[in-house]
Amino acid sequence: MRRRFRKFYTKHSHVRRQLPASISLPVDARYLVAYVCMVLFFLLIIPFVSIQLFPRLIEDVPETSPGITLPETVSVYITSEEKTKTIPFENYITGVVASEMPDSFELEALKAQAVASRTYALGRIKSGTQLCDTVHCQVYRDHDIPAKVRRAVKATAGQVLTYNSKLASQALYFSSSAGDTENAEDVFANPYPYLVSVSSNYEPGATHKKEKKTMTLKEFRHTIKEAFPDTDFGKIKTSNIKISGRTKGGRVSEVQVGDAVLSGGDLRTAFGLYSTRFVITTRGSKVTITSAGSGHGVGMSQYGANGLAKQGRSYKQILKHYYKGVDVTVGSK
Repeated sequence: MRRRFRKFYTKHSHVRRQLPASISLPVDARYLVAYVCMVLFFLLIIPFVSIQLFPRLIEDVPETSPGITLPETVSVYITSEEKTKTIPFENYITGVVASEMPDSFELEALKAQAVASRTYALGRIKSGTQLCDTVHCQVYRDHDIPAKVRRAVKATAGQVLTYNSKLASQALYFSSSAGDTENAEDVFANPYPYLVSVSSNYEPGATHKKEKKTMTLKEFRHTIKEAFPDTDFGKIKTSNIKISGRTKGGRVSEVQVGDAVLSGGDLRTAFGLYSTRFVITTRGSKVTITSAGSGHGVGMSQYGANGLAKQGRSYKQILKHYYKGVDVTVGSK
């Protein structure tokens, strides 16, 4: 049987040669198809997969705002030298971020600080206010700048906060909240739509927690009367020292002291407290004030920003959490 089949196959070898071969494209056509597939892969597939896996690639690209002009240089009063210096604007922001936020914080928190500081500085410049290097403006230094800070400022170069396409000039910030932040009008004179109370319960490593100041009633009276010599307190007793009002964010708005009513800020100043988030307790002839958090509580909590960054939030997400309704945009030069 095998011999018979081999004989037939040899005899009819022309049939073998006439059998249809597999369909194939010319070499040039195959190159063309491969090229088209490669182009589609790079133009469509890679961008789609990248956006799905890394949404920040498009999330953190801010729009340009031609209506906001950034200065090339700024004039800054240097307190120690008692003179004004002209400094490149981005160099100034770098020195501010290095002074206002620890470089041990997450990079995204440092980026958020850079945008907030740049916005606040630009707001002061536009209002005609002289910049300085102290807490009256923003603390600034021109030495010992960590590489991480330089990276954060460079990554956000020219970026500012806007609200309804206008500069969010009051981009305030503070150290730690120990709870919710404050509405601007509950702390300062004017309300701002982007400075409203938000949650800030994620502040790992925050300082100034449950700090106590305990004194005798006599010491309390002396301190308060020395701070407000023109106020008639009447007879101050432990029974008439009490908190009589709080803000939406939980800080003290009013305190009864004897026959007078002071603001939480007044008491904070008189006793050197770090914030107006405090409680007052009395026991016998002793008065104890226990405070938490540090700063005025309006805008962005720096420790809160670091906590959000540790959770994986981008600097834009951090800024939009603390400044409601804002956009991150790039100013023009």
